[in-house]
Amino acid sequence: MEKTTVIGLGAGIACIVISILLHGDLGAFYDPASIFIVLGGTIASTIISYPGSMLKTLKTIYFAAFKKQKIDLNEDIELIVKIANVARREGLLALEDAIAEVDNPFLQKGIMLIVDGADGELVKNILETEIAFIQERHTQGQNIINSMAAYAPAYGMIGTLIGLILMLQNLTDTASLGPNMATALVTTFYGVILANLVFTPISKKLKALSDAEALQKELYMEGLLSIQDGENPRIIRDKLSAFISRRDIRRAEESMQQPNPEVKEIAQDGR
Repeated sequence: MEKTTVIGLGAGIACIVISILLHGDLGAFYDPASIFIVLGGTIASTIISYPGSMLKTLKTIYFAAFKKQKIDLNEDIELIVKIANVARREGLLALEDAIAEVDNPFLQKGIMLIVDGADGELVKNILETEIAFIQERHTQGQNIINSMAAYAPAYGMIGTLIGLILMLQNLTDTASLGPNMATALVTTFYGVILANLVFTPISKKLKALSDAEALQKELYMEGLLSIQDGENPRIIRDKLSAFISRRDIRRAEESMQQPNPEVKEIAQDGR
């Protein structure tokens, strides 16, 4: 579970609820008709906007923002260096045995292409194409959520207009004007909350996760191409360090200074 998504969503809801309770009653903000028009209208417009094949993945796309994504570029670099050491000692064909120890399908595919003797340019083109298609799929999901963020306030305004029209038809009852106006504005409230607390933040989180995944895959690709070119593992580590921030580089250097038999062995093999 991605804690930041849950914490942020919970904090936003808590701020809204507390602010309401400080000056009024939560019951004044509950209106089934308003909920129906905002949610129902948003869903209806989304269904119209996209084909069914894309909408089938909406649930998976949405909950991806709540799924914890473990990406540690420092660990990825060490894995690439370890693979480079194997290739340096035993040759590229020996990497076929290393595929079983790798749990990332993209990295597995890249290693298999190298083992099969594919040209470096071909390997690069295949991996770049896969990265591009993955990002395109992610962008499609983000676009659906962005559309919902745009539709929700619009339907909130539609609900407000409906409420105002009904209110103006009964101007003779002056005592009900205030409550009716409040009810009409609740739909706008629902639309703004859904857009700015749910849909837009979820879309931005999905983009951040997509960018992180793309960066990881680019690191894998660069490392694999360097291995195929026969570069020294230490040079590969220095090259891939450009993918991580200075803070992460310092953290990795500190961990390497600590006595670690596995890292020590990797360093010795790369001489």
